[in-house]
Amino acid sequence: MQVFAVLDRYFSDTMALLCQPYLIANPMQTIDVVINLNYDECLAHYEGRIANVRTRSVDGRWVIFPAEAIRRVVSRDGVHGIYRLSFTEQGRFISINPLTGR
Repeated sequence: MQVFAVLDRYFSDTMALLCQPYLIANPMQTIDVVINLNYDECLAHYEGRIANVRTRSVDGRWVIFPAEAIRRVVSRDGVHGIYRLSFTEQGRFISINPLTGR
């Protein structure tokens, strides 16, 4: 009987693990945003007159991120297109990558 109790506990513990939702350990979160800033608006960010960029995500949420991020993607025309922002679980900015435009 003791063997069955041990096996029963083993199988119930194993089934509990298997039935939990599968979670991928990914500390980096992303959101896709639409950015349309002309050169003068980018310059204001670059010069530090404006600290944050406020824009909409492709699914309609408002997103605010540090203006220094656009320095990596600004061109002579400004910043235009869809970009993927990456940030930590705590909400700290990590990177910006173009998906379209430039």
